[in-house]
Amino acid sequence: MSKGSPMNREFKVGDMAVYPAHGVGQVMSIENREIAGSKAQFYILKIMDSGMTIMVPTGNVRNVGLREVINEGEVDSVYTILREKGEYTITEQTWNRRYREYMDKIKTGSIYEIAEVLRDLSMLRFEKELSFGERKMLDTARNLIIKELAIAEEEDEEEVAREIDGIFSANSISPVKS
Repeated sequence: MSKGSPMNREFKVGDMAVYPAHGVGQVMSIENREIAGSKAQFYILKIMDSGMTIMVPTGNVRNVGLREVINEGEVDSVYTILREKGEYTITEQTWNRRYREYMDKIKTGSIYEIAEVLRDLSMLRFEKELSFGERKMLDTARNLIIKELAIAEEEDEEEVAREIDGIFSANSISPVKS
């Protein structure tokens, strides 16, 4: 099974993991807690971007979508998705329907789905004004992708951001309009 998908895996303290819609976090500890009368073991994750702390039951990793950061070999697949401009067409969906579809993709936690959101919204903004929600979602997708690619490639986030911004610069975009 690919590292880009959730799996029944045991994480150790110090491991990096991706929590859907929040991004990369580090396993700070593994603790036993009692909640509502039931004892369970939890991964305590600190999300890198926000500093938020999340408790994930160790037995519920698959259900919540917690997964490993992609490996260096999977990075090219993400860049391939980002560069797939020729297949992109503007749909006539309303912004709120697009927003719901993109949010569903982000919530999967799959870097490949998030890359599609980043690509589609980046290209759409050259065709029409993005709604406030779409602009915010574009920023979210961009940040999630940059953080994970930087870790996978062992690069600076600024370098990854430059690479991604280069893919979506105005002179490299030529979307197909339907």
